[in-house]
Amino acid sequence: MSLAAAASPSSSRFLLPSTAARRRVLKESDYDFEGWRAQEYGGELGPAMSEAMQFWAEGSLEKNNALVEYLKQYGVVRTDKVAEVMETIDRALFVPEGFTPYTDSPMPIGYNATISAPHMHATCLELLKDYLQPGMHALDVGSGSGYLTACFAMMVGPEGRAVGIEHIPELVVASTENVERSAAAALMKDGSLSFHVSDGRLGWPDAAPYDAIHVGAAAPEIPRPLLEQLKPGGRMVIPVGTYSQDLQVIDKSADGSTSVRNDASVRYVPLTSRSAQLQDS
Repeated sequence: MSLAAAASPSSSRFLLPSTAARRRVLKESDYDFEGWRAQEYGGELGPAMSEAMQFWAEGSLEKNNALVEYLKQYGVVRTDKVAEVMETIDRALFVPEGFTPYTDSPMPIGYNATISAPHMHATCLELLKDYLQPGMHALDVGSGSGYLTACFAMMVGPEGRAVGIEHIPELVVASTENVERSAAAALMKDGSLSFHVSDGRLGWPDAAPYDAIHVGAAAPEIPRPLLEQLKPGGRMVIPVGTYSQDLQVIDKSADGSTSVRNDASVRYVPLTSRSAQLQDS
């Protein structure tokens, strides 16, 4: 089955958004994923939708490649570099069993955390791709399931360094196991990819400075330690805000000054303490 056929609008086995959903694809919630589904599909999944979700729940690189083709068709994946890494790292290995890894929606991974929707991963990879060249250093704050950290590692290669930090020890264990089953396993074995239990708001100074920093949870303001660990000439992508959030792109110049721009309106889980995150678990 060709990728074009698998992801075409006429396919009954892939969840394509409505035109309205396509227009707001970058504004969908990375937190209220149930609300997203209810809004798009009227609150219930019909027989055809249920059958499609069951089909896409099973992992395979063919389906993962079809997801990437879908994101390319909708203009979210724009470069060969991002397409290649997303095709290489199978999203199904990072989504809990029982969920549909190839639908364009965030998924719960436990401990009040989520794996972001594929379009958000693609968006952040496109924003950071020039700062994820071979040999560069990348930090993934709130690394969760480990998916995006694995993508970073593949892009910076064995001569670079990709670090994921997460303050939930169980998620660090799970992300490590996820990566061990993925194409990035060798990079973790040689030490160029690593996960650590730490407060993301403090960063990870041991491998600083970083050419690229990604933050996978929303901070009320940009944490100062992360700015300090960003290399001059580097870029950080971070959602900032409380209920109303913007995905901000921070570029640090050679003299240490920074520029900030808003890329999209988003909704992420909050970047907070471990105890606050777990209080409703």
